[in-house]
Amino acid sequence: MQVRDAMTTNVIGIKSEASIAQAIEIMLRSHISALPVFDEKQALVGILSEGDLLRRPELGTEKRRSRWLEFLIGPGRFASAYVHTHGRKVDEVMTTDVVTIGPTATLAEAVDLMNRHNIKRLPVMQNGFAVGVIARADLLRAMAALLRTPSKLNTDAEIRDSILDQFKQQEWTPIAPIAVDVHQGVVELRGSLSDERQRQAIKVIVENVPGVTAIHDHLAWIEPNSGFYLLSEEDAKTERASA
Repeated sequence: MQVRDAMTTNVIGIKSEASIAQAIEIMLRSHISALPVFDEKQALVGILSEGDLLRRPELGTEKRRSRWLEFLIGPGRFASAYVHTHGRKVDEVMTTDVVTIGPTATLAEAVDLMNRHNIKRLPVMQNGFAVGVIARADLLRAMAALLRTPSKLNTDAEIRDSILDQFKQQEWTPIAPIAVDVHQGVVELRGSLSDERQRQAIKVIVENVPGVTAIHDHLAWIEPNSGFYLLSEEDAKTERASA
């Protein structure tokens, strides 16, 4: 899936000469955590986020710096910081180093950028203009839509082949082969595990295959050194009932 498939096209932004009070009002009213900032030609010149407004004298959250540190570093850096924390206009407080993305980029690329730069949203740029915004909430909406979409019901043979193919692609699957039988969408798993944590991961693989209606776990955990084994919860319950 590409960014253009999930992004919000109704870009809520603000002019660079607007006041901080106006920006905050828009953010609160629109329930968004950041605003793209545009100049008079509608070019993107910055972004104003909640993080830009956390260190403010109005809140009593302004950082206190020692005089000797100012002497060592020099006045210029502290003068710039003062403008950022005390400015009343958007262009005085906004972040000018804006991380953007294109509409044909993948959602994986968008997530990588968000994680790398610790940000929640990305302006989507095309031919020098903002055509949308992709935010964490947009990713969640896309995922929710995909989860609601009915999956194609595969045949039993296709289900089995898909499960076995997924097993081959994972590095953590058990060394001993797992027998997979499928009948009318019901999957029977038989074999042994060297680590109990593999059980849940195997079940997740199976439940993500379209057409699976139920899983019967007959996998036994075997301790590699002692040979001690434990039945699956399902098999142990059956054994207790027949005792």
